[in-house]
Order: sequence, then C-alpha cells, then structure tokens
Amino acid sequence: MERRWKVLVVTSAVVFMALLDVTIVNIAFTDLGRSFPGDSLADLSWVLNGYSVMFAAALVPAGRLADRYGRRRLFLAGLLLFIAASVASGLAPSVPVLVAARLVQALGAATVLPTSLSLTLPEFPPERRGTAIALSTAAGAVAAGVGPSLGGLLVDWQGWRAVFFVNLVIGLPALAVASRLLRESRDERAKGIPDALGALLLAGAVGGLALGIVKGADWGWSSGRVLAAFGTAAVLLPLFVVRSVAHPAPVADLGLFRLRSFTVATIGTFVFGAGFFASLLCNVLFLTTVWDWSVLRAGAAVTPGPVMAAVLAPAAGRLTDRYGPRVAAVPGTLLFGTGPLLLALTATTEPHYWPVLFPAATLTGAGVGLSLPALGSAAVLELPPQRLATGIGMTSALRQLGAVVGVAALVALLGTPGPQALGGFRHAWLMVTGAGWLAAVVSLALGRIRAPRPEPEKAARPRPTPLKEAP
Repeated sequence: MERRWKVLVVTSAVVFMALLDVTIVNIAFTDLGRSFPGDSLADLSWVLNGYSVMFAAALVPAGRLADRYGRRRLFLAGLLLFIAASVASGLAPSVPVLVAARLVQALGAATVLPTSLSLTLPEFPPERRGTAIALSTAAGAVAAGVGPSLGGLLVDWQGWRAVFFVNLVIGLPALAVASRLLRESRDERAKGIPDALGALLLAGAVGGLALGIVKGADWGWSSGRVLAAFGTAAVLLPLFVVRSVAHPAPVADLGLFRLRSFTVATIGTFVFGAGFFASLLCNVLFLTTVWDWSVLRAGAAVTPGPVMAAVLAPAAGRLTDRYGPRVAAVPGTLLFGTGPLLLALTATTEPHYWPVLFPAATLTGAGVGLSLPALGSAAVLELPPQRLATGIGMTSALRQLGAVVGVAALVALLGTPGPQALGGFRHAWLMVTGAGWLAAVVSLALGRIRAPRPEPEKAARPRPTPLKEAP
C-alpha cells in the first residue's frame, strides 16, 4: 500500500473513533442509570451534554495550536489523551468522575479531528484531494450512523463500560502506527504565541451557546440558567471578534471567511449537521418507542444508511475531483431531505420495515454519502496550507453546533416520546427535510472549486563566479 493511503487509513480510523463517541454513549444511557441509581437524570445527562459542549468549544483553539506548534504533535497528544480518558470513563466509580473523564475525552477528540485531515491532505496531489477528504469524512459519517447499533451490541454484551473500552481496540493500534508514519508539519511563518485570551473568549462563547441549547428543554428556555448561558455567549462572541481583529496571532483566522468556498461550505455544513444528527436520534427513538423495537433491532434497522454512505463516498470524491463539490453536494442534500419526507408521509404506528423504513434509510444514507464529503471538500480545498488545521477546526465547530441545534430542536418537537407520539415524529422528519433542502440551496452557491496547486519553486540564481586574483 502506498504511503498516502496508509496515512489516510490511520487518520480516518481515529476520526471514526472520535465521532463514534458522539452517538454510541446515547444507547448506554439507560444502563448507566441502573449502575448509579442514586444520581438524578439531570446529573447523568452531563455524561452526554458535557462531551457535546466541550467538543464544540475546543475545536477551533485545537486547530490553531496544531498549525502553530505541529499537527503531528497535537494529533498524537490528542489521541493519547482520548485513549486515557476512555479508560478513565470505563473505570469511573461515580458520575462526577465519569463526567470529568468525558470532558477530557472530548478535548482529545477536538484535538485529533482538525489535525487528522491537515496531516492527510499534503500526502495527496491536488487533483486527488477531493477523494481523500471524501473517504475521511465518510469515516466520521459512518461512525455516527453505526454508533447506536454498535452501542446496543456492546451494552447488551458487557454493559455501559464496554462502549468506552472499545476505543482501545481502535486507538492503541492507531497510536502505534501514527507515531511511526506521520510527518510533522506546521505554519513555519507563524510568529508570536497564539492568543490565549482569545481562545478562552471563543471557548466561553461557544460553550455558553451550546450549553443553552442543550439544556434549554430541561431547564426551561426562559429560565435564569439558560438565559445566563445565552447571555454569556452574546457578550463573549463580540469581544472575541474584536480581540481577533486586533491580535497579531488570533486563535481563529477570521480572514478565512473572505474565501467564498469556505464560507458557503461552512454554512452548509452547519445546516446539514443539524438535520443529520437530529435524523440519527429521531429514527432510533421512533423505532424503540412507536414501534417498540429493542435497541439491538433498531440499530440493525438503520444500518442501511451508514452502508450507503460508505458506498457512495468514493463516488462523491471522484465527482469533486473532476467537476467540483457542487455536483455532489446539491443532489446529495436533496436526497438526504427526501428520506425523512418519505417517513413523514408513509410511517404509521404499525411496523412496516421494507416498504417504509428501508427505502427512507437508504435514500438518507445515499444523501449523506454524497453531501458530507462534498461539503467537507468545499470547506478545505482552497484553504492556505498553513491554515489547514485552523480552518478545519472552524468548520468542524460549526458542524458540531449544528448538531447541538438539531438535537435540541428534535427534543423540543418530540417532548417525551411514546407509542402515541407519531405526530411529533412527523414534525421532526419534516424539520430534517427542511434542513437537508436548505443545505441544497446553500450548496448552489458553491463555485467550481479546485485545490490550489503548489507554486513551482523558483530556480536559484547562479552565484557569480569570483574573479581569480592575478598571480
């Protein structure tokens, strides 16, 4: 196997592992409650919510630090941190210890996500980078899709602790290979220390926004705690922008938004992320409540979606390399929105898997396989090489915020799902359809994007031959 494909495999495996934890722990929540009966649901919810908030808040600073101090160095540090925190989570004797370990785990995931692709892309020629991005992005999409089914298997087999220990199976071999295989790269022109205060302002703003959205349904949208969270974000975000404009080494390069491809793709990723993550949770909840299926059966039922995403991702990469990402992003987002629309129109309280759920899951998965890689390519293909990790961290943070918004909207629409909640699920599916088709409208604004080719090195000027001294 060529070196570039080895790099892609090892970094994609780590992306798979990091994004698997976004959804796999959801399935373990019920078993977790049985292990800690003395803790309230509000306390247990921080096992999920703490991860989401920390993950979103740390992505941009992690990407900037990687560009400044070395992407390989940060990738290996983040991977080691993630593995150690996974072990601590699996061994946690109490909920506070588990929540603390999950926060550290999210910090590790936020470090490896932007660095993985910034280490991979330089290994590929510009005309093949769309394929590399597609395969890497597909790994994350498949991880999020198979999380519920894999989580169900592990919980049924060994209980909730197994969903954390499974990370060792992927993480330790990846760490051994990556430490020998990956090449160091960084922004050699960077000067000064990245703005630490700016990083804190951004993390506080993103964390406050994510916290308010995540806990809005539980605490009440007009409660003092939710308003304080949103107020914190509203104050800190403008301060961060002002600080970034004035600082010589800002934690986020706001100038990247002058790139049309980056801006449009990041907006599209935010909108699509809201629909994608809401869809993942919505379908599993529908199967386990309205159809009263077991978690294992529900996980198997939604598997065609991740399979289709994995099958079509290479095609999305080839289309992007040849024609630009818009050719795959627009039909992909339209297909993604059509799947939940089909469910909204045909699903009933009586289980009908093959004529109802199977075609919907297949269409949705096909849309994911085309659109997520295309939007990911559009966001990074025109980034300056010295800002790769920074840009990837920024667009990944917006995607994670989209996920938080989508799941919060889903919870608000469904309330407490039960066997008679079909009407709420219809509204949720229509919301996902709207997110997919809105992402299609955004994707129309993508131009014919190409990865910039490296400038040819200028030939060195010949040094003048020194005159020989007269004897």
